[in-house]
Amino acid sequence: MLGAAATQAPAQTYPKPGQPGKAQNAPKGPHHTYTVCKRKGACDFRTIQKAVNKAKAGDTIRVKHGTYKEAVMITGAKKRFIKLIGDPKHPAKVLLNGSNKKPNGVLVSGANQVTVRGFKARDYKANGFFVVNATGYTLQNLIAQHTGVYGLYAFNTKGGLMADSEAYYLNDGAFYIGQTPPQAKPLRSIVRNVKGHASAIGFSATNMRYVTITNSKFWDNALGVVPNALDSEKYPPPEDNVITNNDIFWNNFDFHAGHPPFTVRTSGTGALAPVGTGLLLLGGRGNLVQGNRFYGNYLTAVAAIDGILLDPNKHPDAIALQRNTVRDNQFGLGGADLNGRDISYDGSGNDNCFGPNTIMSPSPDTAPPPSCPFAGPNAYSAADRNTMVSWTGEQAVGHWIKHPHAAKKGYKPLEVFK
Repeated sequence: MLGAAATQAPAQTYPKPGQPGKAQNAPKGPHHTYTVCKRKGACDFRTIQKAVNKAKAGDTIRVKHGTYKEAVMITGAKKRFIKLIGDPKHPAKVLLNGSNKKPNGVLVSGANQVTVRGFKARDYKANGFFVVNATGYTLQNLIAQHTGVYGLYAFNTKGGLMADSEAYYLNDGAFYIGQTPPQAKPLRSIVRNVKGHASAIGFSATNMRYVTITNSKFWDNALGVVPNALDSEKYPPPEDNVITNNDIFWNNFDFHAGHPPFTVRTSGTGALAPVGTGLLLLGGRGNLVQGNRFYGNYLTAVAAIDGILLDPNKHPDAIALQRNTVRDNQFGLGGADLNGRDISYDGSGNDNCFGPNTIMSPSPDTAPPPSCPFAGPNAYSAADRNTMVSWTGEQAVGHWIKHPHAAKKGYKPLEVFK
């Protein structure tokens, strides 16, 4: 799986990664609230960016209903703790429209503890809502539709919240957290109640650390969730993440065929995603996958393989799968919506264990993995490795084991976008 060189997202107008975590104390008041709306004279400003430029640390900007053709930038410590609020109950009524020309809907760079709530971003070239070089952030009640590479994106950050949000029609990850700096006293990030669908990947996570993903849904992607280790970003591998109590289903979107609603990438993790996979551990240490529901993924629900895309000369200690636990998961919706395979594992690494889980579709391709607890070297199989590598990208479709889907109100299976 992912058996070719992967690259980072194409070069965009991204800030250079810096060092998140520099001291940015909570600002002292008095704080001000500024309003933004489209009607002249009815609010303090008619553009969001002008309000941001005026605001000082700790201020609040409230944006009224309307369409704003902007690429909003909130940068530097002087903008820390700013709250940018649209309509949290009806985010689509406060629309950021990039017209397929602007890079990001909202970019937060070097400003700690910024809150962005209640917006929809559509038709941006790079990302919908992007936080970089920050300690702490809140991205909540947001919608990202067709925003280029990622919908909600946190990079080189420490701690934060993504919640109550939806992203779709992305050519890489609907949601993404990556390049988390290692920390002696980790600040944990929480991803809660998000929906990622109709994209190459529902949740992409290159070298992600200290993240809990819970109470969320990832469906109709090529690949649902993928904590992965790549050379293209710092600090491999993904480590100490918890993926729990999520629904990961119907990830059989072959975006290589038909007419997908985004420009298909030919490089990067999204392009290589093994179509039909629920969750892929591509390298990683100390990750816990527990209490999730996997069903209707035609290739495999859960796959695990070591960090085969890392350069062994650069990262010799980061390649092996170590201390990962996959347990107490429900596969196949009680037999009503089977996966092609429930667990596929090449036996690489050490101290990795799988189970107990509710298994409905044992893998015909790879040996049964060890139950938990397990300590010591796992039973690596070169033959199983070769089989899994052959599932890279669209090649995976030829290895599907299809079963009928159970009807699910409000959801429609997506295999090819016509």
